[in-house]
Amino acid sequence: MMNKEAAIRMDEQDPLKIYRDEFYVKKGQYYLDGNSLGLLSKRAEKAVLSLLDSWKEYGIDGWTKGDNPWYYLSEKLGEMCAPLIGAKAEEVILTGSTTANLHQLLATFYKPQGKRVKILADELNFPTDLYAISSHLAVHNYDASYMKLVKSEDGHLLQEEAIIEAMTEEVAMVILPGVLYRSGQVLDIEKLTKAAHERDILIGFDLCHSIGSVPHELHNSGVDFAFWCNYKHLNGGPGSVAGIFVHEKHFGTRPGLAGWFGSDKSKQFDLSIEMTPADTAGAYQIGTPHILSLAPIYGSLEMFREVGIEAIRKKSLQLTQFFMDCIDQELAPFGFTLGNPKDKTRGGHIYLVHEEAARICSALKEAGVTPDFRAPNGIRLAPVALYNSFTDVWETVQILKDIMENEIYKKFENKRGVVA
Repeated sequence: MMNKEAAIRMDEQDPLKIYRDEFYVKKGQYYLDGNSLGLLSKRAEKAVLSLLDSWKEYGIDGWTKGDNPWYYLSEKLGEMCAPLIGAKAEEVILTGSTTANLHQLLATFYKPQGKRVKILADELNFPTDLYAISSHLAVHNYDASYMKLVKSEDGHLLQEEAIIEAMTEEVAMVILPGVLYRSGQVLDIEKLTKAAHERDILIGFDLCHSIGSVPHELHNSGVDFAFWCNYKHLNGGPGSVAGIFVHEKHFGTRPGLAGWFGSDKSKQFDLSIEMTPADTAGAYQIGTPHILSLAPIYGSLEMFREVGIEAIRKKSLQLTQFFMDCIDQELAPFGFTLGNPKDKTRGGHIYLVHEEAARICSALKEAGVTPDFRAPNGIRLAPVALYNSFTDVWETVQILKDIMENEIYKKFENKRGVVA
């Protein structure tokens, strides 16, 4: 039986409950959109102020002086981030944005030859990845038919066997999400990587919706490359600097898009006409790092280092299971269906499907719950392990129940806002 007492009891037993106070959580509100933008933590705020102080104190000497010299900050944060994805420190660099980093990886590793010219992706992927893929195909004078899309049988989930079946001899590269951004389905990265490599195909993963909520073993799985943002589960702030993983077996591959911050650090300020790339993932940086946008990630990663991704995943699964159990018990009569996997192949959010989803999201916001609407009829709800509680989940379901019982959603239009 799901009830508030059960939620309170689970909160009392939660070993991660102390971290809720690390975040700016508004009293009486329930923030469940951490899979779009994580909340600000006090450590992230402190890290920004510390970096500002280094600018104030040292001026240009901040590049080499202070507690966190700016010149090496991207590498330092890459090292801190590496355990979250099962990578070696030198295989990770924090730089650029999700899309810019994908452009870099495509420019570096997409080398169509002979029959192998197509890029395999999926129709459920976040569109920015598909836009980037299309643009690189166009550079090589290939039209849209050269982007091979795996179809979904139900519009929510992908069949891994269908993905593998699509890895034919015409495919040069595969780009897939680690977690599907709508339904939260976790793909088996090790299985898919093994299948791709058996067919001599390079494979890379978009980890935007998995990093910080789902553990990965990218190095041991042999993944060729990966890219991600840091403002969702990693709470790095809006538009924070993103990340790149490149497996060490590819070190020495010259960056497709060269820039001076991809240089060997010891030679960068030689300012030679001929670039000497770094012999790590740092080679795939392009421009000067955005120091003030790197700063909050430092504070956030300190917490992840303390807690460990396995503990975060454990609580995340408990929260989403409790959420689904409460929905089954309390909301059964109101026409909701779950679009996310119900087993442990789900990521850090649940995906509620309802024909009135946009209106329901508006009603939730009015009632103090922050959800995420996905057209045409999806509601994403992400209880984040570091700052959401089981009581948050229970109260959110009760608010949803009230919205449906009293038809409060009907006073809103069934359409999304400009930003959804």
